[in-house]
Amino acid sequence: MGKISSKKGFTLIELLVVVAIIGVLASVVLASLNTARSKGSDAAVKANLDNMRAQAELNYDTYGCYTDSSTVCSGASPVVFTAAACPASAAAGTGLFKDAKIFSMYNGASNSGGFCAAAQAVGGNNWAVAVQLNNPTTGTQAWCVSSNGTSKQVTIVSTQVSVNNEVAGGVCQ
Repeated sequence: MGKISSKKGFTLIELLVVVAIIGVLASVVLASLNTARSKGSDAAVKANLDNMRAQAELNYDTYGCYTDSSTVCSGASPVVFTAAACPASAAAGTGLFKDAKIFSMYNGASNSGGFCAAAQAVGGNNWAVAVQLNNPTTGTQAWCVSSNGTSKQVTIVSTQVSVNNEVAGGVCQ
């Protein structure tokens, strides 16, 4: 009887081709996942700032201006907060930005470590906040919301001064 050769298994070349194909597919999937994650982060920034505007309107209805509960809208010292980096805490804020709910919303939006700026005009009649977006393709973009109903993407130079300029006078520029 002759020897019957029954060869089973894969050659080294076949295995290398399969591993290469899996590697290429994995890299495509991971690249798509990172883009989706960045876009989701930008959507969270926008949602937090839009929710902040709704809370600010509730404060306006309660106090007659955009303020927190401890500030009077009329008087010798009307509310003013010139364009500057967003306060590090509610206690460090002024006027509307001293309100704990407002603070938590823009702090949640600016949690990315990017630039954030807020401003409130004299008398507490208007305000604006701009937060740098997280998506690498929009790294020089910020989302700006204001009391006049503006919600828009603005182009910034990646500096704090540039973001401050976007909210000067309590309006999105």
